Amino acid sequence: MISVGIVGGTGYTGVELLRILANHPQVKVEVITSRSEEGIRVADMFPNLRGHYDLAFTVPDIDRLAKCDVVFFATPHGVAMSMAPELVARGVRIIDLGADFRIKDVPLWEKWYKLEHTCPDLVEKAVYGLPEVNRSEIADAQLVACAGCYPTATQLGYLPLLEKGLVDHRRLIADCKSGVSGAGRGANVGSLLCESSESMKAYGVPGHRHLPEIRQGLTRAAGREVGLTFVPHLTPMIRGIHATLYSVLKDPVDPGLQQMFEERFANEPFVDVMPAGSHPETRSVKGSNVCRISVHRPQQDDTVVVLSVIDNLVKGASGQAVQVMNIMFGFAEDEGLKIVGLMP
Repeated sequence: MISVGIVGGTGYTGVELLRILANHPQVKVEVITSRSEEGIRVADMFPNLRGHYDLAFTVPDIDRLAKCDVVFFATPHGVAMSMAPELVARGVRIIDLGADFRIKDVPLWEKWYKLEHTCPDLVEKAVYGLPEVNRSEIADAQLVACAGCYPTATQLGYLPLLEKGLVDHRRLIADCKSGVSGAGRGANVGSLLCESSESMKAYGVPGHRHLPEIRQGLTRAAGREVGLTFVPHLTPMIRGIHATLYSVLKDPVDPGLQQMFEERFANEPFVDVMPAGSHPETRSVKGSNVCRISVHRPQQDDTVVVLSVIDNLVKGASGQAVQVMNIMFGFAEDEGLKIVGLMP
C-alpha cells in the first residue's frame, strides 16, 4: 500500500484521478489540495465520490506532501515546477499531468508557454510518461512528465510507421478533434453550452502548445526531425479525442500494415488495434484507459490513414498517470484501470 497526494484536485483531471484511485487496492489518497476550495469536503464538491473519500481540500503544504510516496500534479503549467525541486530533494516520486517537464528543449518550452522555467535541471532528469515508449525508464524514474492528450493519441497512431521508417517523415498531418472537457473546468466563454454545442471549429492552426511535444516524440520514433502539420478542433462532446493521421508511404509495395500494427502493440494492455476496415468511435473508449486504433490505405494508394481514439481525461491524462504509477511501484500495469468504456 502506498500513500498518495494530489495537488490540484478540483479540475477535471483531479476528480478523474480520485475516481480511478478510489478503486485501486494498493493506494490510499492522504492529501488533496486546492487553495480556492480549502476546507470543502471532496464528497461535497463531487457527489459521485460520496462513500469513497473522507477528505477535505487543503492548501498545498510541502511538509505534508513530503510524507507521501507519490504526488500527482493535476495543475496548470507553472505550478509543478515551483514545488517539484523540494519534493524531489526529499525523496518523493512525482507524476506531473501538466506540461512543465514534457519538452526537453527548455527555451522551446519557454517560447510556447510564455514562462521562465525555474528548474531546467529537473527537465533533464524527467522521464516522458508514455508507457508504450518509455516503460523501462518510467519504472526507475523519480519524476515523470505524463504525455498530453493530443500527443498520446497522435504518437500511438504514428509509432509503428515511423519506427519502421515506412513513411515520409517530412509530410505528416494530424487532424485531431477533442471534447470540450479538454479546455478544463475553469469558467470560459468558449466552453459554455451555447457556444460549443451544435458547432465544431478548428483552433490553434498557426501553432498549438502540444505541437512541440508531438514533434519531440515523433522525432524520437523516426530517428530524425519530422515535419508535422497539427490541427486541433473543438467538437461538441464532453470527452474524447479522435485523431485522423495522414502519411505517405515511401514504397508502394504493401508493407502489411495491419499485421505490423498488431505486432507492435501485441503486448500493450491499453492499445487495441481493431480489425482491418474498422472505424473506432470515441464513445467506445469513454471512461476507459484504452486507445483504439485502426489503419487504412484508401484505394490502395500511397496514403496511409490511421484512426486513433482515446478518452482525453483517462488515457489522455489521469488514467495514463495511474498506469505510470503502477509501473513506477511495480504493481500490475492495469491495476485500478480495468474499466470498460461506457456505451451509449
